[in-house]
Amino acid sequence: MMENVQFHNDGLIPAIVQDVRTGEVLMLAYMNNEALKKTVETGESHFFSRSRQELWHKGATSGNRQVVKRISVDCDRDAILLEVEPIGPACHTGKTSCFYTPLYGEGRSIRNVVHEIADEIKDRKENPVEGSYTSYLFLKGIDKVLKKIGEESAEVIIGAKNSDKSELSNEIADLLYHSLVLMEISGVTIEDVKAVLRERRTKKEAVRNG
Repeated sequence: MMENVQFHNDGLIPAIVQDVRTGEVLMLAYMNNEALKKTVETGESHFFSRSRQELWHKGATSGNRQVVKRISVDCDRDAILLEVEPIGPACHTGKTSCFYTPLYGEGRSIRNVVHEIADEIKDRKENPVEGSYTSYLFLKGIDKVLKKIGEESAEVIIGAKNSDKSELSNEIADLLYHSLVLMEISGVTIEDVKAVLRERRTKKEAVRNG
C-alpha cells in the first residue's frame, strides 16, 4: 500500500477525514509513513503533528476516536482520504466537523439533513418529549405509523397527478419522514438500505462488465 502513496518532500501527506455514514468532511490533518502504518495496524486514525513534530493518535486524550473503515488515495497519489466512523466530535472545539465557519454561500448544507432527521427520530424514541409528534408516533406504535405511510403514499400519487413540483416534494418529504420513523421502530438503519442499494448496483455493474 505504501508504494501507492507519494509523500511530499517533508515526508508528509495531507489526509482528509470524512464521516463514512454521512459523507461530511470532518477534518484535515497530515500523516507520515509511520502514522499511516499505525492507522492501518490499529484501525484508528493516527496523524503527525507539524507543530509538535510528533505522532498522535486521534482521541487518545479526548476519547473522540475515529474508527477507520476505508482509505483511498487520489489520482496523483499525494493526498489520502480516510472514511471513518467517528466516536465523538472531530474538532477540538466540540464541533462535529472542523469545517463549521462559512466563507461563501448561504444557508446550511442539505447534504446531511436525512441523517440529522434520523438521529433526531432515534433520540425521540429514547428520550420522549411531551408535545412532540415523533414521540406521539412512537407512543401509538407501528400500526399508527403504517397508517400514516399509507396516507402519505396516496398523497404522493395525488401530488404527482397534479403535476405540482412543490406539492410533490412536500408529500415525498412527509413519506420519507414517516418511513424513517418506521425504520427506527423496526431496527432498520439508513446504512442497511444503502447496503442493499450498493449490492444491487454492484451486481448490475458485474453483469454489465461481463
